[in-house]
Amino acid sequence: MSPLNMSRRSLLKMGGAALLAAPLYAAIRKEGLEAAFEVMRRAVADGLVASAVVHVAQGGNRGSRAFGKAASADAMYLLGSISKPIVMTGLMTLFEKGSFALKDPVSRFIPEFSGEGRELVTLAHVLTHVSGLPDQLANNSELRRSHAPLSEFVRQTAKTPLLFAPGARYEYSSMGIMLAARVAEIISGTDILTFTEKTVFEPLQMTRSAQGLGKFKVEDFEPMQIEFAAPEAGGGDPSSKDWNWNSPYWRKLGAPWGGTHASAENVGRVLEELLFKRGKVLRPETAQLMVRNHNPEGFTPRGLGWNVGSAAGSAGCSVETFGHTGSTGTIAWADPATETVCVVLTALPARAVSPHPRDLAADAIAAAVSR
Repeated sequence: MSPLNMSRRSLLKMGGAALLAAPLYAAIRKEGLEAAFEVMRRAVADGLVASAVVHVAQGGNRGSRAFGKAASADAMYLLGSISKPIVMTGLMTLFEKGSFALKDPVSRFIPEFSGEGRELVTLAHVLTHVSGLPDQLANNSELRRSHAPLSEFVRQTAKTPLLFAPGARYEYSSMGIMLAARVAEIISGTDILTFTEKTVFEPLQMTRSAQGLGKFKVEDFEPMQIEFAAPEAGGGDPSSKDWNWNSPYWRKLGAPWGGTHASAENVGRVLEELLFKRGKVLRPETAQLMVRNHNPEGFTPRGLGWNVGSAAGSAGCSVETFGHTGSTGTIAWADPATETVCVVLTALPARAVSPHPRDLAADAIAAAVSR
């Protein structure tokens, strides 16, 4: 059977069999972790996933394991959209200093983002994906093909038409997050790569993380199975080697909407900072502000950069859960109801197969702690 033709039933069977073979505990124990580990072992053995790392934490119990070609549990992956809440966590350090208010219009900091209703877009709008901005620019591939800097993405986003009036509806927007990151650059006087390093990675001692390349080389990160990526990421295009997810251009760019690299354990540190309100990066009240819903009833629930609510995690997670997924094949969540952190990083793009092994592994962890 071709890996990408693996049926939903066969994937569920390998996850379900592991769960049935182990007692389900109210706290994470070896047997609960093994259910998730078995899902990933089988996905690697069947040739579906080239490499992966699973990390789980609950209280004093922690476990990480590498699979496939991952050199160790410290292997670093391109996080995809998990980058968004990490970078926005850094932005909120400026909120704490009084440098901006959520109700401030983006145009206060980026004057060229005005006209045709753009001056009505606030920082709260872009952080909760109700700004009216598109997910990607229409010429996204052309910009990447020409190795455009982040400043060019900002320049063109500032002039792109809004899809709807700010606050009128929810529509996921990577470009909205990019403008928020640009606000962080303008206020701080530094680029978003250095800013994220100083405000998030250093305080949490995330030594296996970088916005862009940081102190690392492209070869230090796990390669993506790019042939299964979405077209806008260069998937299926033989000519995309110099701009796709594995290219030096993209790895170095450090796009705030998808260009963070980190190990699974390091991603877990960000989740634990907000889960336990430890105050290493943000004060407890700011951490809580980030992970509560800000959108109106009937809209997709969103925190500030984070997914929130039961759908932000895996099956069985509580309504208090916050987290994010990435199109690169990643998932990360924290559930305050069980004080559980789950991070699954893989090299297999999210669109490659459904259900994705990352989701089955995370489901196994959620099931093990929700009983």
